[in-house]
Amino acid sequence: MKNAHDIIIKPIITEDSMDRLADNKYTFKVAKDANKVEIAKAVEEIFDVKVAKVNTISVKGKEKRMGRYTGFRPDWKKAIVTLEGEKTIEFFDGMY
Repeated sequence: MKNAHDIIIKPIITEDSMDRLADNKYTFKVAKDANKVEIAKAVEEIFDVKVAKVNTISVKGKEKRMGRYTGFRPDWKKAIVTLEGEKTIEFFDGMY
C-alpha cells in the first residue's frame, strides 16, 4: 500500500493553476504510477476535503542540451483535482 505523501509529490503553483482555484480545482505533481482513485484518496487523507473529480495528464520531459550533448528531463504526471462543496485547501489560499 502506498503512502499518501508518496502519491502527492508537490503542488503546482503557476498562473494557470491559480486561475483554476476560482473553480475549486487544485493542481498537483503526482507519482507516475498513481491512478485517479489513489490520487483522490491521498488528497482526501492529507487535506481533509472531499474530492469530486480527478483529471490526470502525463507530461513528457523536455529535451535539454549541454553543449553538443542532448538529454531529456524525466516524464511526470500532473493531476487536476476538483473539490466538492465550499471546502478549500488552506495551503493554496495565501500563495497568490
